[in-house]
Amino acid sequence: MNNNLRYALAAARLTPTDVAAELAVDPKTVARWLAGRTPYPRHRWAIADLLHTDEADLWPEAAQRHRAFADGVEAVYPHRWSVPQRVWRSLFQGATAEIGILAYSALFIAEDPGLLGILTDRASAGTKVRILLGDPASTEVATRGSDEGIGPDVMSARIRNALAFYHPLTAGEGIELRLHRTVLYSSIYRADDDLLVNTHAYATPSSRRPRHAPTPQ
Repeated sequence: MNNNLRYALAAARLTPTDVAAELAVDPKTVARWLAGRTPYPRHRWAIADLLHTDEADLWPEAAQRHRAFADGVEAVYPHRWSVPQRVWRSLFQGATAEIGILAYSALFIAEDPGLLGILTDRASAGTKVRILLGDPASTEVATRGSDEGIGPDVMSARIRNALAFYHPLTAGEGIELRLHRTVLYSSIYRADDDLLVNTHAYATPSSRRPRHAPTPQ
């Protein structure tokens, strides 16, 4: 009996039939999951997203086995937005030597005052912080915007918004902000020897792409 899943469904006011319809599976399949059978990873991720919780909260043992599927990868999240906020905070707070952000906009960080505060605090403590974002006037950024289906102008605007949030951080020492004209296949967030890596996929916004985190080097 999977009581964790049963309680999560009750808290979300969802029935097994609702879950079956959302995942396009037979209601009997959901009943077997409630009885204790472990779903495939893609179904575990989908259910966790539906219930706004972590896979590990519903299937702790399965999640632990999945994390160990490759050397160095401690966790895999189905989407960037499903990475718990505590993971981002812990990643950057734990840095003592270097923090590096390589992305097109990393706007979700720029819009989070708590994370910006952590970057500032770490820089004040002597941690080197480097932020490298896409040049909003570059062909590479325009192409990425078209690939994501949001258009080149929207992508450029996202980066300009991010720059407006990040720029005040450079007033102090220890934080460097630069632009790149590179085709990125992954966004990388580094804190010393730990990484959060957001792989890019064609026609898929970064917030909905899989995320591997954190990765000891």
